[in-house]
Amino acid sequence: MIAWRVFREGLGVAVRVPLVAGNWKMQKDLRGAVELARGLAEALRAEPAPGVEVAVFPAFPFLLPVRHALEGTGIGLGAQNCHEEAEGAFTGEVSADMVRSTGAAYAIVGHSERRRIFREPDETLNLKVRAALGSGLKPIFCVGETIEQREAGRTEAVVSTQLALGLDGITGREAEPLAIAYEPVWAIGTGRNATPAQAQEVHAFIRGYVANRFNEALAGAMRILYGGSVKASNAAEILAGRDVDGALVGGASLEAKGFSEIARAAARAARAKSG
Repeated sequence: MIAWRVFREGLGVAVRVPLVAGNWKMQKDLRGAVELARGLAEALRAEPAPGVEVAVFPAFPFLLPVRHALEGTGIGLGAQNCHEEAEGAFTGEVSADMVRSTGAAYAIVGHSERRRIFREPDETLNLKVRAALGSGLKPIFCVGETIEQREAGRTEAVVSTQLALGLDGITGREAEPLAIAYEPVWAIGTGRNATPAQAQEVHAFIRGYVANRFNEALAGAMRILYGGSVKASNAAEILAGRDVDGALVGGASLEAKGFSEIARAAARAARAKSG
């Protein structure tokens, strides 16, 4: 563990375009999803977030309508999940190829709610990452510890195990489109969030892991997002971390004004880091 942190200190600062991703979860009906997409586009048109990539992740049935609502806006589109198989008798499931055919560019894999509520094991998440990459999607692979694991001093052990199993068999070249989201489970939807120092520490650890697992170039280029009760009021201090390359936002992404403010905070943070 310590070797990864020391190794990270030797890496140069890379220019990484921040990604601010809005996970809408099981919220909104069709009309509400389209209105939210249009409202976000209007908010970012009025006050842009230059140099920041913004993407939204509606429920599966709304991918295509939201895509149409966002055409010409520059706002990206992704799915909250995907199945590990390309096709077959899997009633109720949606494959990565199906997601890609809607025009979506991203898929979230391994969100803590998928791990905890739906009991998705690391081995299945590995297959989902592979499926997403194979279909041309850019996976956002989520890792993070529970409060019990953090208090026991096991954060790095838990995160490194999730990374090792989730990325097993994937080469550095295959991993290039991948982003990693650190989302401490104890901060998801609780109103609590990691301090900026805690977030930066784990992000630096993850970057060091990627450098050792793959190579320095990939580690320097890979975006590592923070997720866990991110909102407009705390985004600036969290995103200021040297290794924090954006945010995976839950509840705060359901309101266009606040979510656009998070994107603008990411733009300011990126300018400060590059300066």
